[in-house]
Amino acid sequence: MKWKTLAQQNLAETLAWAEDQPWCRAMAECAQDAQWHSEGDVWTHTKMVCHQLERLEEWPSLSNDERIRLRFTALFHDAAKPLTTQIEHGTGRISSPKHAVKGEHLTRQVLRDLECDLKTREEIARLVRFHGRPAFLSEQDSPTNEVIGMSWLVSNRLLYLFAVADTRGRHTQSMDRPEENLLYWKLLAEEHDCYTNSFRFTNDHARFLFFTRSNPDLSYTPYEQYSCTVTVLSGLPGSGKDTWLKQHGKHALPVVSLDDIRIELGIDPTDNQGTVVQLARERCRELLRSGTSFAFNATNLLRQTRQRWIGLFADYQARVELVYLEPVFKRLLQQNQQRRHPVPEQVIRKLATKCEPPTWTEGHNLILSDGDAVPGKNQEPNLSS
Repeated sequence: MKWKTLAQQNLAETLAWAEDQPWCRAMAECAQDAQWHSEGDVWTHTKMVCHQLERLEEWPSLSNDERIRLRFTALFHDAAKPLTTQIEHGTGRISSPKHAVKGEHLTRQVLRDLECDLKTREEIARLVRFHGRPAFLSEQDSPTNEVIGMSWLVSNRLLYLFAVADTRGRHTQSMDRPEENLLYWKLLAEEHDCYTNSFRFTNDHARFLFFTRSNPDLSYTPYEQYSCTVTVLSGLPGSGKDTWLKQHGKHALPVVSLDDIRIELGIDPTDNQGTVVQLARERCRELLRSGTSFAFNATNLLRQTRQRWIGLFADYQARVELVYLEPVFKRLLQQNQQRRHPVPEQVIRKLATKCEPPTWTEGHNLILSDGDAVPGKNQEPNLSS
């Protein structure tokens, strides 16, 4: 079954489909801590949350796309618990540390296999990743910054509504975090006008500094004068990064490409990459020092890897434009085979399981493209329909 068909089904049909999937069968066999989930296994809780969503007072006012995102967030929000559950020796208490982090990757992989469109897939995956945040807002050092920052990753409205359904979709022996606490998230988001849209920073650089500098000042309006623009390409091998540069008027730019440097030095992708990275950094610095705009072409699949490069570019006052490309996986594999030096399919599949597409928290501009259409530049994320 493909995404377009699955997304049109009602809740009963969606649950029936899920019960045939291996990740769902694992949830049905995964116990939970009775203090927080006396209703039983993970799948029992998941079904309760799905039904609670449709009982929300706000449910009728949601668009069809918003309902789909919430339903599949519910379906996957605890799907990684079987991968992370551990039982404390002596007490028998059950916990599932970092299940939301692993759940994001599991969600992304399942939706990729279903050929879900890139935008919807990433919104659902991020809702899964951050689904527990509203319950812990009062424990944050800066609740305001937490809510503002999250508005550029997910819809605060959908995140809040899911948290309410998640709280109601369980039986507990303890309620240390009652539902009333969740309302604080909604009220704080509404106060800063980022409940149904992203927080309005004074300019792109103010947003960039908010996410990349400690102790951000929301009242500060930085002067936007950049030395150059660095277009940071990101995507799996075969995603079409070189083609994108040609199709979008960037072909005349100097390009620092890790693939080209590997070929130049005769270094295999499986070999130590230290020399490749060192030469790439030197070439980037030369362009940055001269104030020359350029493209940086690499897989850049992990946020931690991108942060190191973006930090270098920001040190030279460059404007950072992030471009992430991912066509339908079948087409991506075909494009990879047409490359001069194709990457083994098993390597691409392994990379896909670890992939962390960039977000608006990393640069001055973000373009996510499936290879067919490109959103307009300098547009905030449309996280609510």
